[in-house]
Amino acid sequence: MQPRPRGPSSATKRWAAAAALGGLGVTTLIAVAFGVSERPPTVATPAARADISAPALPPATGGFSYQLGGSYAPEAGVQVVSRDRRAEPAGDGFYNVCYVNLLQTQPDEEGVAGNGGYGTTQWWIDNHPDLLLRDTDGALVIDGEWNEALFDVRTPAQRERLLDVQREWFQGCADAGYQAIEPDNLDAAGRSAGLVSFAQTREYLKLVVPAVHDLGLAIAQKNTSDSPDGYGLTGRTFVDTTDPVQGFDFAIAEECAAHSECDAYTDVYGALVFEIEYTDADPVQQRDGVSRTAFEWICRDDGPERSIILRDRALQPPGAPGHVHREC
Repeated sequence: MQPRPRGPSSATKRWAAAAALGGLGVTTLIAVAFGVSERPPTVATPAARADISAPALPPATGGFSYQLGGSYAPEAGVQVVSRDRRAEPAGDGFYNVCYVNLLQTQPDEEGVAGNGGYGTTQWWIDNHPDLLLRDTDGALVIDGEWNEALFDVRTPAQRERLLDVQREWFQGCADAGYQAIEPDNLDAAGRSAGLVSFAQTREYLKLVVPAVHDLGLAIAQKNTSDSPDGYGLTGRTFVDTTDPVQGFDFAIAEECAAHSECDAYTDVYGALVFEIEYTDADPVQQRDGVSRTAFEWICRDDGPERSIILRDRALQPPGAPGHVHREC
């Protein structure tokens, strides 16, 4: 899947608050009953969670390579590499992030007989049709921009059954050598024609985050900063606010400079915000009569403190037409 443009929002920067949240630490255990029952999930006590080591976090200024459009040898100075879950990680010398299309299917593959590749829309129709969201006429609800069907996470039973499938994906990432999960389309409710609420997707993430942590992996907040239909200042703690808290461990934010919303992430995660701006959405912004692109301004503001890159929208590998990778 290619990256999706972000909608605008704004926030006020509070590095001190982010540092305070970061100091609480994020640990790793809420035990969840993964059956199909409508019963609430079983939650472990804070003392039990404290017995589990916190997942390793990425180095904030280690350099970031975003490789969803194809794998290649990371650029010089890069330590953090994000790739699709079906690709091999970059290797032991890197912090490897595993991209998972969490709340929508992969689009059917053109030119593939039956379009039945694992995780595509047709695969879900063939194997778990009742986990796909349908409108009142029974038609699949499709994100038309990317030709991806949405999952139905409206009930506890549906959420637990979807996790039964996706837990295998997370395990596959761990087995392959990834250190973290990048879950995409956390904002799918906004494309559900009003059928799914953000609160329902958040309830699903309350199952996903502990499941990922139980595997020893970290998990990123991917975009979705807007409040109330986003995580706002709650990303680190939305699963459990008791000490030790549990939620997302870091953030991957697309186009936050273009939409003047990077503060919404740094307020919560401090320097652990890995940012991608895109060449086709890098507007010129003025400050005190000085004109620079959004990427140039954010590099001036935050470049020394965290990883920020400029990419081509298609995330092409080096040598492909249109490939762009610039760092602050």
